Parts: sequence; structure tokens; C-alpha cells
Amino acid sequence: MRIEARAPTRIDLAGGTLDIWPLYLFHPGAVTVNCAVTRRASCVLETRPGRAIELVSRDTGRRERFASLDALAMSRRYRLPLVAHLVRHFRPQGGLRVETNSEAPAGAGLGGSSAMAVALCAAFDRLTGAGLGRIGWIHTSRDVEAVVIGAPAGTQDHYPAAFGGVAALHLEIAGERREGLPTDPGELERRLVLCYTGKPRQSAINNWRVFVAHMEGDRSVRRNLAAIAAIARAMRGAVADEDWPEAGRLMREEWNFRRRNLPTISTPRIDAIIAGARRQGALSGKVCGAGGGGCVALLIEPEARARVERAVREAGGELLACGIDRRGVRVKVRG
Repeated sequence: MRIEARAPTRIDLAGGTLDIWPLYLFHPGAVTVNCAVTRRASCVLETRPGRAIELVSRDTGRRERFASLDALAMSRRYRLPLVAHLVRHFRPQGGLRVETNSEAPAGAGLGGSSAMAVALCAAFDRLTGAGLGRIGWIHTSRDVEAVVIGAPAGTQDHYPAAFGGVAALHLEIAGERREGLPTDPGELERRLVLCYTGKPRQSAINNWRVFVAHMEGDRSVRRNLAAIAAIARAMRGAVADEDWPEAGRLMREEWNFRRRNLPTISTPRIDAIIAGARRQGALSGKVCGAGGGGCVALLIEPEARARVERAVREAGGELLACGIDRRGVRVKVRG
């Protein structure tokens, strides 16, 4: 049997970091707004004779092999920890080869590991007959990610991977609730520019530092996140109404408050890209994910695209083609 699955990554428009439990509980009405994009994570599961399990990552060039599922489960360290821990969770029987590939650059801040985890959950669900469904894939992938990184993991990255589209994720007591926004994906697509600024040095710990500061009562961080929560609620309305000038204004505000949390969230190159794009007609720009490098998303008016893209290249950014993914994770079974 051969099972293929692929899931989109995402651009977060407003409200990131608040999706990490329990931060949103301290900011009633917290919401994140994001869109699924066509830089995808994919996996292929192939059953094999025997008991050996082989894990291969095409984009990183890493691979490892185990004599059996028991041998994998007994190992203490992995070259591909996310894949290995999902194998441990689903416990597929018999020989298996798992190959993964990501279209998101290293440390892009697009939720690439979450998209990969959702794709793997969907594929393993089909292989083992676990019967989880999309919400089950989301919660399983989130929790396994937390085990792998050794820290609380947010949820907003997993919903675009599972469902696609443009959405608001309402963060509430006892769980989260996805609201698909009545936005024409094509209109948002025409107004997004995505670029890569290089692999980040600090993003792995940026969210953790903000999380710890908030939990320890840092008043500045709490005020900033309260402001980000209010901006995200307003962004939900602006995107739903397709009020792009207002969405641009809100993105600028969100980025200003986000930068105040830690000096490592932005870099000179990120600042130069956003400033240069703004001079050429971009409405706003912000770093994707936890920052420190990775990708920058720019909201523009369509007629400014050529000028903005030229400014991005001149400031050292690498343009990444992407559209809005309408469907979310897709699974194909052969054999």
C-alpha cells in the first residue's frame, strides 16, 4: 500500500502566540487570523515486507532505519524526531518506509512542522484505521509537536493545514473554534507578497521567552499581548469585510506591539524589507511565526506588486510564490 498526503502551511495575519495554552485564557475573546498557503508539506507511506521501518526526509537529507517498531520505540534519540514520535503514537504494523518533503524553507515561520505533522497524522490514520478525522489530526499533531520541542505548542498552525482557506480561530475555555471567513481567497491572494529572509537564529526560543514572561507576570508583555488580542479581533472583521486598507493598518499595529515583546523578534534585514516595501506602496508587513528571521508577509494593493517585489529583492529578501490553499490536507491511497 502507498499513501500520499500533503498539507498547506500558513501565513498568520494577526493574533499569533496567543494560541499557546493557557495564554489565551488570560485574554478573553482571543482570536488568531490566518490563511493556508500553497507552500506544502508532504509525506509518502509505503508498506514493505518484513518489520523494518525507514524514515527519509528529502528536503533535509536526513534518514534513519530501525529493525522494527519496537526498536524505534526503544531509541532515545532520533534524526527525524517528529516522524519517529508519530510512528510511536500510531504504531503501524509491519515494514514501512516514510518519506517527507517540505516546500517551506528552513525556519520559515509558516508552520511547516505543524503542516507536516497534520499530513503524517492523516496518512497514518488512513493506514491504521484509527478514525480520528481532521480535529483528531489537529490535536494529535499539536501534542506530539509539544513532546518533540519540549515546550507548549500552539494550535493555530494546525487548523490551516487541516482545513485550508481563510479563517479565524477563536480561543476559548475548554477548546478552540474555527470560523471560516467569507473572504474571496482570490482577492487576498492578489494582495499578499511572501519572502524569505534567511534561517532564524532565535525563533525556536522567542515564543518560549514571551510565554514565560507572561506567566511570570511581566506587565509589558501582558499589555502587548492584550493589545495584540484586540487587534486580532478587529483584523477578523476587516478581512471578513475585505477592507484591505484597514487590514493593512491593523497589521502595522500588530507588528509594532509584537516587536516590543523581544528585541530578537525582528532583524535588520526584516526591518529593511518592510521599510523598503512600504516606501513602494505596501500597506504593511510583519514577520511570520516567532520571528528572528524566516518569512515576512506583506499586504499590498495589487497595482503595487512589481514595485514591492523589486524592493524586497533589493533589501535581500527571496520572493516565494504562493497562493491561498482552499482545501487543506489531501490524502491519496494506492494499492
